[in-house]
Amino acid sequence: MHKERIIILASASPRRKELLGLTGLKFEVDPGDYKEDVTLKSSPHELTRFLSFEKAKAVAKKHDSAIIIAADTAVVISGQILGKPHTEDVARRMLLLLEGRTHSVITGFTILDSKTGKKISMSVETRVTFKKLTEKEIEKYVKTKEPLDKAGAYAIQGLGSVLVKRIEGDYFNVIGLPLCELAESLKEFGTHILD
Repeated sequence: MHKERIIILASASPRRKELLGLTGLKFEVDPGDYKEDVTLKSSPHELTRFLSFEKAKAVAKKHDSAIIIAADTAVVISGQILGKPHTEDVARRMLLLLEGRTHSVITGFTILDSKTGKKISMSVETRVTFKKLTEKEIEKYVKTKEPLDKAGAYAIQGLGSVLVKRIEGDYFNVIGLPLCELAESLKEFGTHILD
């Protein structure tokens, strides 16, 4: 690895912090204060890219010579975006919607150079298929509280893993950061993880 400029992860997500840590990059975390507006009328791909860019911009204002990484993840089924349920009732409804079906997890990410203004925004889609779930399984999972702060009401890296029958695409994307695409894009900013 070359001598790098400061890299900042613009996210409060412990999962994204853990994922970026897998790359061996040295980075700081600054979640910023951007308030997401998920009512914007655009496709899930456009929306996640837009929100990731806005998050990166908000943090870039505080750092004059940094590489900012921000991301936004959406769970989408039949054109409907599922956010974080926050209540057990909403979590139950989401899991009933997802059970036995295939949905998309889309993560948009932005890399922004706060010194030059150079940016890359991309989105990656992974298809996830749930097994058929019984009411008892849904109830037991909801009672663990794990689904309450997760988009789509499940955590593939947690107990929610037992709900997933099949995955097509990038596993890390479902957790919240598509590492392969991110690493390739970071090369454009002079940050090389393996070479």
